[in-house]
Amino acid sequence: MNKQDNKKPRVIIIGGGFGGVQLAKKLKNAPVEVLLLDKHNYHTFQPLLYQVATGAIEADSIGFPIRRIFSKQKNFTFHLANVDNIDTATNTVITTAGNYTYDYLVIATGANTNFFGNQELEHYAMPMKNIAEALNIRSLMLQNLEKALVTTDKAERDALLTFVIVGGGPTGVELAGAISELRKFILCKDYPGLCNADMKVYLVEGKPELLAAMSSQASLKAKKFLKEMDVVIYNGVHVSSYNGLVLKIDDGKVIQTRNVLWAAGVKGEVPGGMPEEVVAKGGRLITDDINRVKGYSNVFAIGDVSAVQSEANPAGYPGVAQVALQQGKHLAKNLRNIVEGRPTTPFVYYDLGTMATIGRNKAVADIKKFKFQGFFAWLLWMFVHLLSLAGFSNKAVVFLNWAINYFTRNSDNRLIIRYFKTDTMTVDPVSY
Repeated sequence: MNKQDNKKPRVIIIGGGFGGVQLAKKLKNAPVEVLLLDKHNYHTFQPLLYQVATGAIEADSIGFPIRRIFSKQKNFTFHLANVDNIDTATNTVITTAGNYTYDYLVIATGANTNFFGNQELEHYAMPMKNIAEALNIRSLMLQNLEKALVTTDKAERDALLTFVIVGGGPTGVELAGAISELRKFILCKDYPGLCNADMKVYLVEGKPELLAAMSSQASLKAKKFLKEMDVVIYNGVHVSSYNGLVLKIDDGKVIQTRNVLWAAGVKGEVPGGMPEEVVAKGGRLITDDINRVKGYSNVFAIGDVSAVQSEANPAGYPGVAQVALQQGKHLAKNLRNIVEGRPTTPFVYYDLGTMATIGRNKAVADIKKFKFQGFFAWLLWMFVHLLSLAGFSNKAVVFLNWAINYFTRNSDNRLIIRYFKTDTMTVDPVSY
């Protein structure tokens, strides 16, 4: 049993995402011992995963070592571990690296892809919630382009060159735009034999509009941009099945494709040991207005795995980075208050705006009362995302990649480093 080496209360944070990292940072110099647990030794900047998946930037440039982030924080410790279970009766976190006792526990495990119980879709569709999954998509896309180049079966070639993105939120819209630009600027350069082939890009969204969480101006403009880029959009429909070749939509449409990218839903990653009665719809832990899990005095949840429910906000806050960052910062203040015997204050979310990029010089942004579309929104999107990356080196590498991509309309990151086996939908370990 791993115990504290001092008399300061221990705060264990599970998850090194936006919320967990922000919370740990803000607890610097607090009268607590901070222990962060994560199954990866790096923090991932998830908003740029789609650019890794489409070969625009390097995978390493959106990851940053957790230990480097906290190299100067004396009250911080990081352990690489998978959390197997939480024993709230004994205040113990059971992991693959050992068992750790806590005084205060913060669950910041984020979210994973939600296939809504459809096991066939879960097996054959490609999720994109982490760097490994983004690299799987990159390998799948490039492998299928290589196969399309040599196959003599036209139906098979058409399926290999058909890309279906499911989900019309920011991730789905950005993926559709990036793949459409790959078709326009890269296909003939890299694969001259496919230059006259008909590569198709579909976007399927269950709601009647794209970017439903954004303004109507942003939604309409994003749809207009994508249509101009020859993306076929189906709104108000749902994917009913996909067996690796035939995708069926509930309105009767059938698409032959080898490439289905899933961006249609998320569910909270709740560690084992948390009772069902504290888990809300979407796999999120029910918390009060200081992010304390229902029924517990010393267990908290922030970010995508947290549902701060109220009459005004019954579904909880949206699963975006800004919510996690603000909750992490606010919970740090409240934990200090709790430890030092002061009253806590309720969390209030301040919406700083939402952005999505569709392609070259094309983006939409809702910043409070201001609505931007087009080139200025695209510049704003790049500026905000560049500044948000962890580490100077990552900022420099991404900026350089973007500059090269913009002026050459090309990229050097279309590499099949890890071969993805489409029969088993797993990475081939021999290919490393």
